[in-house]
Amino acid sequence: MKPLRNERFFIFRIELIFRFKTNQLITEIKEILFENIQEKVISVETLSGGDINFVYKCELENQTVVIKINDKDLYPEMFEKEKLGLKLLSNSSFVIPKVLSVGQKNKKAYIIMEYIRKAKPFNWELFGRNLAFLHNINNHTFGLNHDNYIGSLEQINESKDSWVDFYLENRILYLIEIAIDKGLMEYKSAKKMESLSKKIESIVPKKKPSLLHGDLWSGNLISDLEGNPTLIDPAVYFGHSDIDWAMLHLFGNPPSHSIDSYNEIIPLDYNWKDSLEVHQLYPLLVHLILFGKGYYESVMKIIKKYS
Repeated sequence: MKPLRNERFFIFRIELIFRFKTNQLITEIKEILFENIQEKVISVETLSGGDINFVYKCELENQTVVIKINDKDLYPEMFEKEKLGLKLLSNSSFVIPKVLSVGQKNKKAYIIMEYIRKAKPFNWELFGRNLAFLHNINNHTFGLNHDNYIGSLEQINESKDSWVDFYLENRILYLIEIAIDKGLMEYKSAKKMESLSKKIESIVPKKKPSLLHGDLWSGNLISDLEGNPTLIDPAVYFGHSDIDWAMLHLFGNPPSHSIDSYNEIIPLDYNWKDSLEVHQLYPLLVHLILFGKGYYESVMKIIKKYS
């Protein structure tokens, strides 16, 4: 019985520490909200925030907001860059949550946004049209005037005139180097990328630089009460429009009528599905680095197929 008691005591201590830290954080949240919005907090509810952020839905006297909090030293300027990304996306037809405040307190960074009340079902046909309108926001070069984040990884957005150069240098080769350093890929496996690098230009259709959400998967899509598709958690830059579809097909399985409504505005190329696979290499490498070797085979399958 003694080991069992010790085990229970250990669990009790962990729960006590967690409860104390949670209560401490909620007290800080109430202080942050009052300092920024000058409204009394009625209730605080935990939302899913992944591995990076603590996320809370907060009922105030006159409105409902979302606050995200993380370690300001681990992810410098993450929320400032999220605010810039949401501002860019607000030029589209999608509903985008308004940012109310961004700041720092007690070694924590925070962003406060309006809370979008969710509804079902999701309007995929309207989503397809809105995505086409988003991709019709163009730029002269591929990239962005600042780097940002995809998940907890820094996303390099140095401008390039060529999409192939941008994709290889700022996305694929950059992440492969990180994967090798972390022991997630071997150098000989990465060498196979040389063959793929030479073929990408013939696989990927030429397109103008389009404004992208950049991390477009089903978890970053919601529907508001009026049924309007809403985008959250962006990793924006100007890139090849197929990459948003590539991510969504990898982690979302959009229905055919969303593609049809998109196709009416921006016709997809005859080989767009090959382009999707090549562009799925980027999110798969991101997941390999963030979540481990479970994604290695998927990465190598694409490299081998097109090399």
